[in-house]
Formats: sequence, structure tokens, C-alpha cells
Amino acid sequence: MLTTLLLPCATPFLRKWFSRRFIDFGAWLLMSSLLMAAAAPAQAIPMDSAALPGRNAPLHEDYSGVMRALDPVLDSPASSQLTPENYDELMLAIEALTDVVVFPIRVAGPATVTAARNATSKFAQASETDTIAVIYPDIGEPYRSIFTQIIDGIESKVKGRVANFPVDSNVDVGELNKSLRSKDIKVVIVLGRQAMKLASALDRNIGVVVGGVLTTPENESRKLQVNSLSPDPALLFSRLKEMMPKARRVLTVYDPRQNAWLMRLAKEAARVQGLELVAREAQDLRSAMHAYQEIFSSSDSSHDALWLPQDSTTVEDSAVLPLVLQESWTNSLAVFSSSVGHVKRGVLFSLYPDNVGMGRQLASSALDFMASGGHKTAAMVPLREVLMAVNLRTAKHLGLNTSRPESFDMAFPEQ
Repeated sequence: MLTTLLLPCATPFLRKWFSRRFIDFGAWLLMSSLLMAAAAPAQAIPMDSAALPGRNAPLHEDYSGVMRALDPVLDSPASSQLTPENYDELMLAIEALTDVVVFPIRVAGPATVTAARNATSKFAQASETDTIAVIYPDIGEPYRSIFTQIIDGIESKVKGRVANFPVDSNVDVGELNKSLRSKDIKVVIVLGRQAMKLASALDRNIGVVVGGVLTTPENESRKLQVNSLSPDPALLFSRLKEMMPKARRVLTVYDPRQNAWLMRLAKEAARVQGLELVAREAQDLRSAMHAYQEIFSSSDSSHDALWLPQDSTTVEDSAVLPLVLQESWTNSLAVFSSSVGHVKRGVLFSLYPDNVGMGRQLASSALDFMASGGHKTAAMVPLREVLMAVNLRTAKHLGLNTSRPESFDMAFPEQ
């Protein structure tokens, strides 16, 4: 279907690419569906292969769809741990699952919040730590481990325990507000996109810091302190220069509806690193493909690098990513990404969240909010507490120095 829609309007470059891989791509779509149904773990990809299959299943907005997609993963023994194979999916699933965990808010009695209040009563500490609380979805492993690590980071920053409220779809907002008032909470750290909607129902004198989201519409971020899961471009570009000192330009394709805020930061970050940022806008798949065509036809692999932001329009996994991986390998063009799952598939490197460090970052935002008397400017804040993953095979292909593998937190192929 996708090939049928794109070929009539495609340029010769795209027609050639799709024609060359039509059979492989169709076969992969069938195989991919079967693999997703069986939740089989992805295998390392031989980079000399003509077909580069995708592996990340899309997560639907509705709760039942998410659960159908994730049921096999959640039933797998390996799913109880955070691994390179499931990290991206876990973070995206958390963002999707919170859409239904905390919204719509249904008042169904105080049982849930009462249980949460009882569970957190043992956390009473000095008054300065009692002023911060954490609200997060009450779901099981492997998601719970992520929240636990984030809360550990928050508590290490504030040097004491914080009240935390795991909530489900039956949360009684009135009881929750009562619990927060009884503990004299000044700032709430909420984890997940729709936790922001829950936060909007809290008492107005309680500050809100948001974490665990990729991005949010700018009209919403103007009202809240939002800590994104998207790595800070300054850190990405710094690591690029370390691995590729001759880099002069960073090329990227982005949807301004998702990442206009990130590109503003990226432009300044590139300047500081002595790089030129060439950012092309695309709001649909066709224009994204055309932008990548221009990049591959005009880039200089000795001085250019391609950045893949977390962008569902321009870094679409089933069509865009295989094209980018194949053509970048053929042209020896370095590609780095904001999604760690791409590294195993052949991208040079990525930065991904250090969950404990992310908790410290969220706590710093909450403490700054209180120090400002509740007047700190609301904004989108990129992820600055990160770990690094690198693909050693890709680095070798590009002739880049990776003689210090101990400097990487995760490396592929796995040894």
C-alpha cells in the first residue's frame, strides 16, 4: 500500500530505491507482522544485508490497542528487566499508557488514593522534603522499575524521601487533592503525558513539573515546566564531535509541529560546537522522503552527519528508517539518533535516559520552582542526564575511532 501510494509521485531516486526493494519490503511487512504477534526478540542486523527490517511496533493511542500490542512482551520472562531490546518501547508505552491511566478522571471512591496515602505515610521526613510529591501510573513491571529508578533519583537530589502516589483510572481527584494538602505539598512531579491533564485538576497553589514525555504542544508547555525525554542537542553534538572531529554540518528532517522547540535549541548548540545545522521541515511522509533524497544526493560524508530526532513524521520506522539506514551505509554518511533502539539497527550512536539522573533533573526543576516562589518560567527542557549507546560495526565502517569502548554505556553488536 505504501509503495503504491508513493511510487506515482516519487522522484527517480525514490522509484529506483523502492523498485529495488519492493519484494524485500513486502516480504518484511508480512514477516514483521508475524514477529510482532509472537513478540520475538529482534536479532542483530548484518549491515551488508540488502534489506534492513524494522522492529518497533507502533503503539496505538487507545488503551486496548496498546495492551494487545504489548501483551506478549509483558508475558515474556525477559520483559521484567530493562534491556537494549525493549527500552525505547517501554518509554513510549509508558507515555501511551498514561493516556488512559489518569484521564479521563472518574470519581469512583477514595479507595485508590487512600491506599496510596497509606503506602506513602512511612515516607514522612523533614518538612523540606515533604513539600514535593510524585504522581505516576500504578502499573506493573517492567514499567515500575523505571518509575522506581526515577523516584530514587528525585530522593537523592532532595536528600530525603518524597511522598509518591501511584494512581490508576479510578483515582478520586478530590481525595488526591486532600492528601496533597494534608502533607503541605508545594510541587508535584507528574510522570507521563496525560498526567499533565490530571495535574490540571489539582489545587492551583500546587506547582507542577512534568517528566516522562517526548514533546507537548507549545501552548501547553507555556503553562508548565516540561522535562522531555528528547536528549539535549548540545550533548548529541558534543558526542558527535568527539567521534567525528571533522564534522562540519548536521543535517536533519523534522516536523515543526513536534520539534520546533528542539530545533531552536539545536541551532544554538550547533553554533557552540562549530557546526552548521541544516534543518529541513516536513509535515508528511512524502515531503520527509523528498528531504532525505536531497540530503543523500548532496551530502559530503567526510564533513556531514545526519541526525534523527524523536519525530513520528520524519523518522517513521517502516519506510523512512530502512531507507536512511541503507543509503547512509552505502554513502558512508554518519547517522546519529535520539532513539536508542536505532543503534542496534545500524545508527552510529544515540543518547538515552539515565533514569536515576532524570529523577535528579526533575527534582532540580521542582526545587528551582519553589526557590522562585512559584514564578519560574515554564518551558520545554531537554533531557540532560543521559547514557550513550554506540554501534561498533557502523563506526568501523565509517573509519571512526572507538578504541575506548569503556566510555560507552551500551555497545552493539553485543559481545
